[in-house]
Amino acid sequence: MDSEVRDLTLRTGISVPCLVQGDGDGDAKLVLLLHAWGESRGSFDRLIPLLTGFRVYAPDLRGQGEADKPEGGYSLAEQAEDAAAILDALNVPRAVVVGSSSGGYVAQQLAISHPEKVAALVLVGAPLSLHGQTAFADEVDSLTDPLDEDWVRDSLSWFPLLHEVPAWYIEDRVRDGLRMPARAWSAILNGLCEATPPTESGTIQAPTLILWGGQDGLLPRGDQEILAARIPGSVLKIYPDVGHMVLWECPDRVAEDTTAFLASLG
Repeated sequence: MDSEVRDLTLRTGISVPCLVQGDGDGDAKLVLLLHAWGESRGSFDRLIPLLTGFRVYAPDLRGQGEADKPEGGYSLAEQAEDAAAILDALNVPRAVVVGSSSGGYVAQQLAISHPEKVAALVLVGAPLSLHGQTAFADEVDSLTDPLDEDWVRDSLSWFPLLHEVPAWYIEDRVRDGLRMPARAWSAILNGLCEATPPTESGTIQAPTLILWGGQDGLLPRGDQEILAARIPGSVLKIYPDVGHMVLWECPDRVAEDTTAFLASLG
């Protein structure tokens, strides 16, 4: 399976690295992976090997990982515009978009802003709305550089894990958090929470699979049912024994269900 990291210069004024991996033949489905707030493309390290028969694009997003970390440009609309610009820079006219947690919020906005670019959506533990949610916003807004490693490590406990996750993977996510300046932590979260929820500003027409952990203490089941109702023809699949971090806890199930869903679309 060929693999390379490309440095992309985006029309939105920033540069981001993007892992490109998988089959390069014309029959391969093209998949764009959008990571969660505070993470990097590395959060998909356990998923990508399971996505066989796909050509996968996994970028670091603005302010995170090894991407540029400008002072501004962190509104939800701008984060979605970056995603569209990533596809443009890759010369990919349309892709299946898989978004984890807040990456799924960006994916929804992308599907509203640029429906022509989204062949299908897979929303993995993604919110219906983050509008006005301030559960940890005050704490994040008070961060200063350099970030305290203990704070980053403790922040992972906001999302309890019900399944064992490899220690190396957790350590990689701590490194992701430490790579981000305090202002990026704050600006990205504020951009998400200040935005009009995507499904309130338009209708997503792309075929959509919604994967949600039944023990998610952050996103209520009722919200997931509303999200599914707002996206015509979408499929909601619940993992009863999984928390918010669906991608972390069961990448094998995510890969299996994503593959089956995309196969069902033909």
